[in-house]
Amino acid sequence: MSTEHLPPTPASALRDRLRRRLTAAMREKDRTAVRALRSLMSAIDNAEATPLADHQVAGALESSSVGAGSADVERLLLDEADLARIVDREIADRLTAADEIERGGRAEAAADLRAEAEVLRENAR
Repeated sequence: MSTEHLPPTPASALRDRLRRRLTAAMREKDRTAVRALRSLMSAIDNAEATPLADHQVAGALESSSVGAGSADVERLLLDEADLARIVDREIADRLTAADEIERGGRAEAAADLRAEAEVLRENAR
């Protein structure tokens, strides 16, 4: 589905910015930034997904959709507050995991998670 005719939304503007930064991080071979940015983009995509309970997931063959795109559903539209919550949650999850991992004696892995959180702070606002 082409989105050229749709007006920009806060989510699409953030996604475009993240995609540009991801491309730059890939060129720079910055694995930490690539990992963090891909993860955030996936979290945004997941938040936009319509819950399965809202549509029929199985049924009789005669009541099923036919044709390309006939079963597509609109994605949820996220506003700036929704996006901020997603970014904050992704940062908090990494920092919490870093603390737990550090207590487990894996300081290097904890440092990687903190670096990912910093990438998100710098690029998602």
